[in-house]
Amino acid sequence: MKGNKKLLWQLAFLLFLIIGTIAIVRQQRSTPYQKDTGFVFGTVYNITYQNDNNLKKEIEAELMKVDNSLSPFNKESIISKINRNENVKADQMFTDVFTLAEKISEETDGAFDITVAPLVNAWGFGFKNDVMPGKETIDSLRQFIGYKKTSFNDGYVKKDDPRIMLDCSAIAKGYACDVVANLLRSKGIDNFMVEIGGEIVTSGINDKRIPWKIGVTKPIDDTLNTNQQLQTVLNVTNKAMATSGNYRNYYYKNGKKYAHTIDPRTGYPVQHNILSATVLTDNCASADAYATAFMVMGLDKAKAILAKNKSLMAYFIYSDENGNNAVWYSPSLRDKIAE
Repeated sequence: MKGNKKLLWQLAFLLFLIIGTIAIVRQQRSTPYQKDTGFVFGTVYNITYQNDNNLKKEIEAELMKVDNSLSPFNKESIISKINRNENVKADQMFTDVFTLAEKISEETDGAFDITVAPLVNAWGFGFKNDVMPGKETIDSLRQFIGYKKTSFNDGYVKKDDPRIMLDCSAIAKGYACDVVANLLRSKGIDNFMVEIGGEIVTSGINDKRIPWKIGVTKPIDDTLNTNQQLQTVLNVTNKAMATSGNYRNYYYKNGKKYAHTIDPRTGYPVQHNILSATVLTDNCASADAYATAFMVMGLDKAKAILAKNKSLMAYFIYSDENGNNAVWYSPSLRDKIAE
């Protein structure tokens, strides 16, 4: 008798689980996916998330907070005031980014450096400058370039030289993706993709009920951003992904091509063999920064960093000794390559 009662309780419990699971699945299938698009940080954002209500106003409010903290094009931002040497206390967003940037600068031996702004501007990227810098100009600027020439204490940035300017453009878009992703998670949203200017955070599944698939573009010279040819497609679920490449942001002068990735340690645009660096890790700010650093470092030194830091995965498209495009990727990335 006791055995029968126990069996009945087990069957009832199992039936309850089955009914509950069916209800949850039905609820998930009936919840719509919202799709928001807009313009921020000089680029386009696309955010898709499964939720009954549209959250565009809240999303844009979070993006505005990032802009007010980290945008050098916003004259009232925290970073702009620091660059003007105003006595301003950093907010939490600036603190997060500065601390992370310092860590990655240390790990990459200065290949990533947020004090690179004067060099970026001198070469005609960022705030445009039509005059090609000479060796004397570069040598002069390098006197106040270097992440070790700044420090952070109790919310204030200290500079060794007042001419030092900070530029978080190689980490801020990734950080903004993380900020929006955290907002969506705080609302209990499990399925989403946040994309800002090509930097991406994903979670769960897409509206077709399958993992998110993200294409890696072939590195074809394309300043107009019209190239849609894909090198590969990656399964990117519950990960952040960022890509850096010189094939969309460059210019020619006197017959020579100048890429937008500047080596902070030399003062000159990089001439390495990596054409495109895609990095996957747990947060997009880190993915963004490491992708930039790997473009500066070149293939061999980038591989050395990946060997030490197992939280990172990378997909590199590079030019081999014969000038042909070749691919290298982290072994841990193999099962994420969809095609």
